[in-house]
Amino acid sequence: MILIEPADPRSPGPSALLRSSHALMQALYPPEENYALDIEELCAPGIYFFAARENGETLGTGALAVREGYGEVKSMFTAPEARGKGVAAALLRQLEDQARQLKLPYLRLETGDELAEAVRLYERHDFRRCGVFGDYRPNAFSVFMEKPLG
Repeated sequence: MILIEPADPRSPGPSALLRSSHALMQALYPPEENYALDIEELCAPGIYFFAARENGETLGTGALAVREGYGEVKSMFTAPEARGKGVAAALLRQLEDQARQLKLPYLRLETGDELAEAVRLYERHDFRRCGVFGDYRPNAFSVFMEKPLG
């Protein structure tokens, strides 16, 4: 059974997955188009970080960053061997539940155009493409999405 719980991004399981995620993003996109939060940034106030675990093994990570007027999905990553098991969907539901508890009206996210599986996941969970938001700038690689929580 997959368990989603608050976690410390610096602990071994989550930090290993985050490093793998960052390496993938660095391989796919130029440095100026990488918007991942580093491990220490994920420990800041206003960040709710979760890990998906099964039998003590960390299978995925996800974070909710509280922004002015919305929540932003960050650091969504599933271990390659755990893909297709519902890990990302469970994490996304947890982030949405957390955003609703905080009475945030929207969830927004930025993902990469090369991450078709991620885009499909978000679309299955009622995220729709939207314009640039927050501190992002238009670029050739980003896909911006949002979901109203009303």
